[in-house]
Amino acid sequence: MADNKVSNINIEVTTNENNIPEQIRWEAKEGGVENAMAEAMILAFWDKDASTAMRIDLWNKEMTVDEMKKFFHQTLLTMADSFERATGEHNISEDLRDYCHHFADKMNILPPLS
Repeated sequence: MADNKVSNINIEVTTNENNIPEQIRWEAKEGGVENAMAEAMILAFWDKDASTAMRIDLWNKEMTVDEMKKFFHQTLLTMADSFERATGEHNISEDLRDYCHHFADKMNILPPLS
């Protein structure tokens, strides 16, 4: 029997006296990430027994609304990519990417045309 390998992803959140995140640091040494700073994070887990998603959404007090719009847009795009890899559902993934373009347009975060 092969030995199971354990990988760690560590997240450290420093909060102020009101529990508002001030710093988010993370590392995934196997992925080459050590002591990296982040302004925001979205972490989701699937609870099979409850058949529901559990998640942690955090952002620091320095994160601007414009940065949050871009963060959500990019996160939605990566979710479309992950969904397609996990399920092979190309058409619905393209629909999600189309929605992402619509989202970016409505949020005025589309890059300027050259």
